[in-house]
Amino acid sequence: MQFNNAYRYVDWLLTVPLLLLEFVLILRLPHSETYKKGFILVAASVLMVLLGYPGETLTIGFAKIIWWILAMIPFSYILYEMIYGIGMSIKIQPSIVQPLFKKTRLLIILSWSFYPLVYILPLLGFSAFVSIQVGYTLVDIIAKSVFGILIYIIAQRKSEIGA
Repeated sequence: MQFNNAYRYVDWLLTVPLLLLEFVLILRLPHSETYKKGFILVAASVLMVLLGYPGETLTIGFAKIIWWILAMIPFSYILYEMIYGIGMSIKIQPSIVQPLFKKTRLLIILSWSFYPLVYILPLLGFSAFVSIQVGYTLVDIIAKSVFGILIYIIAQRKSEIGA
């Protein structure tokens, strides 16, 4: 059975930048910082998805590894920004939402770290259809659904305190 990965990549091309932008917006940083962080994270995520797609259509070989490495460059930047850049921004948030921001950031870091692993599973001899589709679907559910719930709770708590 063949699965068209283009559907998944179009989904990611829309949702991944929006998730990162949503996270930056809920921080309510000064306008220039929000714009800068938002723009750079959106650009990095679009580049990551676009670089990942050609390698995803290749199930084996050196070319798949090259595309994986290329996609890992913006991916690594996003993780770096989530750990350090966003980490500094979390410290200036109201204390009531800081733990929620930290959990949301950790969710992004941990769940997104599974995508590169699932991407290379076919190179390790796993069934491309089963491992990739099941792996990506499980991570998508966690990364998107739980993220949405956490962002909602953060927004609700910030609204309650007028922040």
